[in-house]
Amino acid sequence: MAVTELGQLGGGIAIGCGAIGAGLGIGFATKGLMDAMSRQPEIATKALVFFMIGAAMSEACAIYALIVALKLVGMM
Repeated sequence: MAVTELGQLGGGIAIGCGAIGAGLGIGFATKGLMDAMSRQPEIATKALVFFMIGAAMSEACAIYALIVALKLVGMM
């Protein structure tokens, strides 16, 4: 295998793991939000703010994985 082929393989693995991690993070955050809102409906707005911050952090990890994958493939 050439170096470029290994870079493409590494890029695919990087974006795959990043997407899985972001999906799991947002899934767990959504589960926690729904549990909190079902137990205490009066904290829904405050809990939603914290959920949005957590979802943004989880998506940031996926974007970092995309940047690493693009660098490995040679598009950046």
